[in-house]
Amino acid sequence: MDPLPTLKWKGDSLRLLDQRELPCNEVYIDCRDVNSLAGAIRTLAVRGAPAIGIAAAYGAVLAAITTDSGPDFIEGFQAKLDKLSGTRPTAVNLFHCIEIQREVFRKTGNREDAIKALLESADDLLAQDLDASRSMGRLGAELLKPDSTVLTHCNAGGLATAGLGTALAVIYEAWDRGLIRKVYADETRPLLQGSRLTSWELIRAGIPVDVLPDSAAASLIRDGRIDAVIVGSDRVAANGDIANKIGTYPLALAALKHGVPFYVVAPLSTFDLSTNTGSEIIIEQRSRVELSSYGERQLLPEGAGYWNPAFDVTPAAAITAIICEKGVISPPCEKTVRNMLDGVDMFL
Repeated sequence: MDPLPTLKWKGDSLRLLDQRELPCNEVYIDCRDVNSLAGAIRTLAVRGAPAIGIAAAYGAVLAAITTDSGPDFIEGFQAKLDKLSGTRPTAVNLFHCIEIQREVFRKTGNREDAIKALLESADDLLAQDLDASRSMGRLGAELLKPDSTVLTHCNAGGLATAGLGTALAVIYEAWDRGLIRKVYADETRPLLQGSRLTSWELIRAGIPVDVLPDSAAASLIRDGRIDAVIVGSDRVAANGDIANKIGTYPLALAALKHGVPFYVVAPLSTFDLSTNTGSEIIIEQRSRVELSSYGERQLLPEGAGYWNPAFDVTPAAAITAIICEKGVISPPCEKTVRNMLDGVDMFL
């Protein structure tokens, strides 16, 4: 499968496929400075842990281009990276990629050298993500039985990465091998990333997909209609706990109860060995408006409170395996996670 045009450097700007407009409209936005890119990340025009990280890497290029050379250049550049760091707290790829770019910047001598080096680094990160997706797809497909029906949650496809995906990379590869019969995609309340984005991707790839309410997934698993649950992740802790889109945890519990494999697909850039367990992961809280209205229609009465976490944490004990580009971690625990990441210096 060819990569989706999720994000692309255009010489002096970063072009993003605006995911807020899908599936009805395929609209692109050009971010020419850090403020516009930060706004795009914060409002989910670009989303998904790997895609956010890569976008931030190109954001460092924008920071260098749009900061005047002179005595305040370094301070101004670093302040713009700080702005990108403050957009979303849970997806660790954002912080990994920004730190990589800070280190690249520290090794350069002037503004022109910095722009060139930062762009080369961002291009490398994008290429690495595509390679990782292909590897994870192959490794994950080997875990599925022929004629499988799988369930996925949120969007972990090309729209969430450099263009191919994590969980959906496995599904694409398994479909090409003739292993998948059908995919169920949770709608993924409240922003409907499953119904709007995942189903759009799968239909585009010619893969049969049914969208279901999040609240129906446990019954589907109980009734024996799901052979495997496959999800992505925004952060993997050192002990194998993972943070993913809200609603992932109950899926893992239902799969564990009914003996259905629960697979997490995450590139190495999503692992965070400085976070010991999932309890240490900062969970982003989203605004009331995501629950209180649908278009022009008000859904909540005045005075009603709200709780709108963007992610939840699934413990390693409920996960069958974590698939990364280096291999399959099973069972996930601190020992197996650290063994898999041994020698990956940037994550230690």
